Amino acid sequence: MSDLLGITDNKALAIFIVVFFRYLLLASIAYLVFYVARRKSWSWKKIQARFPEGGDYRREFLYSVSTSIIFAILGYLFFFGPPANYTMVYRDIDQMGLPYFFGSVAVTLVVHDTYFYWTHRAMHHPRLFPWFHKTHHLSTNPSPWAAMAFHPLEAVVEFGIIAIVPFLYPIHPLAIALFLLIMMIYNVYGHLGFELYPRGFAASTVGKWINTAVHHNRHHQYFKGNYGLYFLWWDRWMGTIREEYEDQSGGRA
Repeated sequence: MSDLLGITDNKALAIFIVVFFRYLLLASIAYLVFYVARRKSWSWKKIQARFPEGGDYRREFLYSVSTSIIFAILGYLFFFGPPANYTMVYRDIDQMGLPYFFGSVAVTLVVHDTYFYWTHRAMHHPRLFPWFHKTHHLSTNPSPWAAMAFHPLEAVVEFGIIAIVPFLYPIHPLAIALFLLIMMIYNVYGHLGFELYPRGFAASTVGKWINTAVHHNRHHQYFKGNYGLYFLWWDRWMGTIREEYEDQSGGRA
């Protein structure tokens, strides 16, 4: 891939391998468990009763491959190109200590949740939607393979959080890697098509602030509302949470 892109450094290929195989491993596990092994016995957990068609799986997978390539290119240019000279990325964990290391991961999740909500909502603007977000919404009944199924322009937007965080505060490369792993796990869960939390979780004291698979599935199904990623505070504060969400959380409508 590096040679095709005119990049001789194999770091671009290494980034691609990490990004793609992280997606492939997590999506494969989710698919094999919920869509093959437990397809019937756990059908009561399925949010929408129907399953995607074979063409849906192929489209989601191929766009996720495309996204992995774009992430690899941008990651290479950002972390090994001129911008790397101006970031606050540090290499020695002892420099800031372990509490800071794990704290930076938690802060990054909060920052990303804010970034995701507002960029996601912006991409639903009628003038932007066809160019950026329509491809992802071809999955009205998403599967785990849809976790990275973005149009190339949306893939650039999704990468944006990685281009912002290292300029905001010191962060270690492993903290970025851990954040990206958590992000992918939750992204696969959000597109799983099955709800893992118990019914009524969304109405609980903690659950009302935590995103669920039902929350994001309804967004794919109806295209409007439910824009959050990890947390629901922006949806609740901005009045964009769907009215039926809490009644449907934890199971099928």
